[in-house]
Amino acid sequence: MTTFDRRALEAAGYLVVPGFIDLHVHLREPGFEDSETIASGARAALRGGFTTVCAMPNTEPAIDSPGLIAELVARAKAANAARVLPVATITRGRKGKELADLVELAAAGAVAFSDDGSPVDDARLFRSALEYARAADRPVLEHPQDLALSARGVMHEGRVSADLGLPGIPAAAEEAAIARDLALAKLSGARLHLQHVSTARSVELVRRAKADGLAVTCEVTPHHLALTDAWVAGDRTVAWEGRPSPRATPFDASTKVNPPLRTEGDVRALWDALADGTIDAIATDHAPHASVKKDVEYDLAAFGISGLETALPLLLGGVDAGWAALDTVIAALTTGPARVLGIDVPDDDWTVVDRAATWIVTAAGLASKGKNTPLLGRELRGRVVMSVVGGDVRYEGDLRAAPLAVR
Repeated sequence: MTTFDRRALEAAGYLVVPGFIDLHVHLREPGFEDSETIASGARAALRGGFTTVCAMPNTEPAIDSPGLIAELVARAKAANAARVLPVATITRGRKGKELADLVELAAAGAVAFSDDGSPVDDARLFRSALEYARAADRPVLEHPQDLALSARGVMHEGRVSADLGLPGIPAAAEEAAIARDLALAKLSGARLHLQHVSTARSVELVRRAKADGLAVTCEVTPHHLALTDAWVAGDRTVAWEGRPSPRATPFDASTKVNPPLRTEGDVRALWDALADGTIDAIATDHAPHASVKKDVEYDLAAFGISGLETALPLLLGGVDAGWAALDTVIAALTTGPARVLGIDVPDDDWTVVDRAATWIVTAAGLASKGKNTPLLGRELRGRVVMSVVGGDVRYEGDLRAAPLAVR
C-alpha cells in the first residue's frame, strides 16, 4: 500500500483536513440498485472527501430490523470504500403507524433514527419516538415538512413558481413542522436533529431554540447554500456570483429537490446561520436516481440531487466569496456531524484537497450511478485528490504535481 506523509502534502500546497462525515446520504440498496448501490455510493463519497456516510433507511425493505442493519454493514465492509453507518427507521416500514423497536435497533448498530422523506405526522407517535430514542441515546433525524401544506408542490412557492405555472411548496410547510418538532423535543428532552433546513425562518426558529437550551441540531445541504429557485427557470447563476451565467433550458428535473431550492434571501440566511453556529453540519442529502426517474416531465420526476462529488467545490466557492471562513465549513463537515451523532472524528481518516484544481462535471466522470445534478457541464474549482479511511488510502486522484497557489 502506498503511504503518504500529511506534512509533505501540505508543504506541496495541498489542503489536508480530517475526513468528512455526511449525516444524510441515500445509497438505495436494497431495492433500488438501478439508482445506486452501497458500493457505488461509498466510492462516490470518497471522491467527494467523505470518509464516513450515514445511510438513510428509505430502501425496500426499509431498514427497520437488526438483520437488515447487519446486511447493510456487511455490504459496506465488502465495498472497502467509505465507512457506512446505518440509520434505522423510526416506524415500521416508514409507514408512520407503529414505532420500530428503537432500543433493539440501536443495540444492533443504528447510529440514529429517521423516516427520512416520510415525516412522522402523528405528534403523539413522534413524541414516543423521541422518548425511546433518548433511552437508546441516539438522535432522531427528522425531515421537517407539513405534508398537508406541501401537498403536491414540486418547487418553492413564490414568484418563480407562479411564472412557470408549477405548484409550489411554501416555506411554511417546513417552518410549521419545525415549530412542532421543537415543542416535542422540549417536552421529551431528546436529541432532535433537523434535516436539510432551507429557509430563513427555519434557522431563526432553531437559533431561538438553542438559546433556550434545547438539544436541537440541524444541517444544511450544499445545493441550498449555492442554488436558488431561479435554477428551475433555467438560471445557472450560483448565489455568490456577481454576473449572470449562461441560461439553461427551464424545467430541468435535476433541479427538483425536497425541500425545494429557495430564494436568494434564504440562501444568504443559511450562510449567516452556518457562520454563527446555528447550523451544526453540512450534509449532502445525496439522492441519486436512475435516468428513467428524472428524464420525465417536471411534475412527474423524482425529487433529489446527486451531490456527494460536487459538494466541496460548491462550498469552497462560498468561502472564496467571503460568505464563511474555511475553518467554519470544514468544522461543519467534520466535528459538527460527529457531535450530532455523539462520536469522535477518526484520527486516521483524512482528506486531501487541491483547492486550485478546475474540472468539468460530466456524467461519465461521476462515480455515483446517479447523474442527476444541475451542475453537469459546469466548471468547478477545488477537487479532492485523496481520501484515507482508517489509515488506508481508498481513493487517490491526480497527485502528479503540486497544486497551483489559490489566488
